[in-house]
Amino acid sequence: MTTGTLFLMWLGEQITERGIGNGISMIILAGIVAGLPGAIGNTAEAVNTGEMSGPFALLVVILVLGTTAFVVFVERAQRRITVNYAKRQVGRRMYAGQTSHLPFKLNMSGVIPPIFASSLLLFPATLASFFGQNSEGPVATFMQDMSQALNYGQPLHLVIYALLIIFFCFFYTALVFNARDNG
Repeated sequence: MTTGTLFLMWLGEQITERGIGNGISMIILAGIVAGLPGAIGNTAEAVNTGEMSGPFALLVVILVLGTTAFVVFVERAQRRITVNYAKRQVGRRMYAGQTSHLPFKLNMSGVIPPIFASSLLLFPATLASFFGQNSEGPVATFMQDMSQALNYGQPLHLVIYALLIIFFCFFYTALVFNARDNG
């Protein structure tokens, strides 16, 4: 597992260095795209068997496409802050003032907050697995109950996940954005 992780990290760095894009994000995207045919097949099968109605499946497809378009829009959005330069003289020549802009991304943290948030939410389940399903005692019972409450899709999981994403957005932006360099 460690060797595979190191290989993927190296591969991501190679993709980034070659200028194709953010390597790790592209590897994650490849994993998501690889699961799309299966998801489409499962949805089509659910419609064929009557588990899901056709209009509802169409609504799900429209919501997925709309959400994807919105995420791309927000990820690409930036605020351009105008910077005006004064006139300057170089030798005997006088150069007029110039105008440029500083591009500030709307979402400076990227995809890091959801990754950190999901990793932190998996930690209690990992601890509970160390105690085992058949363990006795107050600590084991507490850990198993906590793991059950933090399962994917549970209300507590959704609330904590959203709060962690918001926290890591601010925290990671504070790490990445240096006002002294950009101001």
